[in-house]
Amino acid sequence: SPTIFTRLPLLGYLPPLMFAAQSSPPDPCYDENGNPRRCIPDFVNSAFGKDVRVSSTCGTPASRYCVVTEKGEERTRDCHTCDAGDPKKTHPPAYLTDLNNPHNLTCWQSENYVQYPQNVTLTLSLGKKFEVTYVSLQFCSPRPESMAIFKSMDYGKSWVPFQFYSTQCKKMYNKQNKAAITKQNEQEAICTDSHTDMHPLTGGLIAFSTLDGRPSAHDFDNSPVLQDWVTATDIKVAFSRLHTFGDENEDDSELARDSYFYAVSDLQVGGRCKCNGHASKCVKDREGNLVCECKHNTAGPECDRCKPFHYDRPWQRATAREANECVACHCNLHARRCRFNMELYKLSGRRSGGVCLNCRHNTAGRHCHYCKEGFFRDMSKAISHRRACKACDCHPVGAAGKTCNQTTGQCPCKDGVTGITCNRCAKGYQQSRSPIAPCIKIPVASPTSTYTSSEEPLDCDSHCKASKGKLKINMKKYCKKDYAVQVHVLKGDKAGEWWKFTVNIISVYKQGEQRIRRGDQLLWVRAKDVACKCPKIKLGRKYLLLGTDDDSPGQTGVVADKGSLLIPWKDLWGRRLRKFQQRDKRGKC
Repeated sequence: SPTIFTRLPLLGYLPPLMFAAQSSPPDPCYDENGNPRRCIPDFVNSAFGKDVRVSSTCGTPASRYCVVTEKGEERTRDCHTCDAGDPKKTHPPAYLTDLNNPHNLTCWQSENYVQYPQNVTLTLSLGKKFEVTYVSLQFCSPRPESMAIFKSMDYGKSWVPFQFYSTQCKKMYNKQNKAAITKQNEQEAICTDSHTDMHPLTGGLIAFSTLDGRPSAHDFDNSPVLQDWVTATDIKVAFSRLHTFGDENEDDSELARDSYFYAVSDLQVGGRCKCNGHASKCVKDREGNLVCECKHNTAGPECDRCKPFHYDRPWQRATAREANECVACHCNLHARRCRFNMELYKLSGRRSGGVCLNCRHNTAGRHCHYCKEGFFRDMSKAISHRRACKACDCHPVGAAGKTCNQTTGQCPCKDGVTGITCNRCAKGYQQSRSPIAPCIKIPVASPTSTYTSSEEPLDCDSHCKASKGKLKINMKKYCKKDYAVQVHVLKGDKAGEWWKFTVNIISVYKQGEQRIRRGDQLLWVRAKDVACKCPKIKLGRKYLLLGTDDDSPGQTGVVADKGSLLIPWKDLWGRRLRKFQQRDKRGKC
């Protein structure tokens, strides 16, 4: 049906350019430079051609109806038959939304005299959300004395009033007549008697403008209240009370009752397919549903959300000044999903709020912009390259951890270990068999080749004579010594007339007045004893050490001499020494 209004506000949108250049851009949602801009579907009569569900239609069974006409002060009735079985005498609801030809009117018509408290309803589904500018009804009968227009935003599940018309607003709808509309009640239906001029009896019009008189209508773009107010998926018109002019009191009441019914030639719902400024048209999807053809990286039936992976800033409705295009998350080609974080968005100065999810190719971080633990950057490749991160490959024994330097790939090495992956001993160190200290310092001089307490050559046979034949362990030897411990010799350094060995005490089986604890400690041996190999000490080896309490030359540590027993450790000795411990506690020593 042709548009019948010229002065109704069109939701604050810009009017179409009547004299646009012939070389207009192919997509209205982008300017000639490809920049996004607000775009809107055409303004249409969204009711045209759609089915209308009605609660009452004449003709089943066939019935008489009379049309009242006025000639001067006299009224005459011209009676006809409504018959659903006769195409020439039927008045189906399809006539409400067909092409309106004023020279050949087709009218839907209700049954006769459906009067208050009963009513007649017309229900129209728009197929999706529309932003409705007006609802109009062209009558073939007298206009109703009372009627209401409702809208639904959830496809008919719930209804809210749009507008009431009545000569008795308080009685019919408990509403004040022509109440003032303020910014506080912009989303409230009002009641009016502006349709009370009932002339002519036929051909009258009732037209409701959704924005007329609403204070924020001039700033529709910035009024979420009005944007919600004009949104509808369904429209319902409820005719509540016939206007009979008192004719029902006439003598021929049956004739009077046949003269009053509801008849409408044209139902129009003017508006635009709701796309929030992100689409220039609506199309049918694969299921046949009407949806917006979304642009600006938006999605949804109304372009009311950002499409997947475009969550770097929150969705917003497009305005005349800003298209508010959805922006893709910045994940350096390493993620396919992301989410929006409002706190990060605010902290960034409202520039970026996207957080990448499930970073691939061994990357990590909000933007998959650095390498995850155990990997480092290959600076020869861009961060977006799928092989931008290389495995650290830190040596399981030589490295102190699996995480290497993100830039150089250098693993954290233990003392005395070197190399990018900590796979070799540093200069001045030699390999040991300990996973705790895999590389130990090489002595400056051999313990057996240096003796500085005397310039005369050593007579080692005479010096060590008393310590010969001490490579066996028994209870008698255990009892004679002040302490018995299992040690692991880690390294040794010359300190004047003494050698200072760093040992790890693994087990303590006996101790004298000096409290010996497990862990790293110092073992002091005179250089003369070391030189003659009594005791005989090799770095990296484990020993059973039995000795006496002597004052060490340092502040801490234990002392061993040529009279001490230093025997290469055998695992079977652990059980034997525990037995010696038990006997010692029972006083066997």
